[in-house]
Amino acid sequence: MDRDNNIPFSEDHESSDDESGSDELLSDDNLRLPENANILVRLHAVRAWLSRRHDEATIEVGEAALALQELRQEDAVELRPRRRMRLGEDTQRFQRAQLALVASQQRLSAYEEAQTILEDCVAHTSGERVLVEYYLTLEELVMQSQEQMDQEEKSSPWLEAVSDVLRRIEHVGISDEE
Repeated sequence: MDRDNNIPFSEDHESSDDESGSDELLSDDNLRLPENANILVRLHAVRAWLSRRHDEATIEVGEAALALQELRQEDAVELRPRRRMRLGEDTQRFQRAQLALVASQQRLSAYEEAQTILEDCVAHTSGERVLVEYYLTLEELVMQSQEQMDQEEKSSPWLEAVSDVLRRIEHVGISDEE
């Protein structure tokens, strides 16, 4: 029993706290792993970082959807004469909110795809090659995406998110010895 709250205390809860604490440390953007860090630690660091980014992107989608909903509600409540005067401004705000929602959804999609690809690589590759194969798969995906983009469009939120994943793999996944 937990003495402070008089409730049963499970040791499983303690190990869960330890695991979430290590995930938090391993997901830190400024993580520095020693050169001799085990591949499993490197893999866990990439997974933890991806999980954190996925969670952040999910929150971002929710916030963007909420902002869009609030704009719609304001539009429905506002008085007619005043509305006509601000129609152009309201349209721009609405378009910006829609674009923010689409961009956050693209980032979320990229992190979900990156997580799926990582688990695929783990399932089909063994040992030290897992992160190398993962990196090469994502790199190929980025190149295909860039080829399909319009000449005017140089980047997208999806592409930026996948590029962030590539940088993370470079940062923690590949030891200096390789």
